[in-house]
Amino acid sequence: MYRAGEFRQKEVINISDASRLGFVSDVEVSLEKGEIEAIIVPGKTRLFNFGKSGDYTITWDKIRKIGDDLILVEIPSILLNE
Repeated sequence: MYRAGEFRQKEVINISDASRLGFVSDVEVSLEKGEIEAIIVPGKTRLFNFGKSGDYTITWDKIRKIGDDLILVEIPSILLNE
């Protein structure tokens, strides 16, 4: 069992292509079920901080391993570019 606060500031790595997605900024929680449904990672900032791509919402079924400092997820890289 994990608490939502334990995810804050853990780095997220995609094992499909070994890319670093960033750090968890928030979580989505189902109040009815009392479960964490997804983690939110801010999108990458574009050139000179102008514009920002959308945040990554990574559902619980995509999380493969949770460590002390990082979270491993498995997302096909083609989905990250959409």
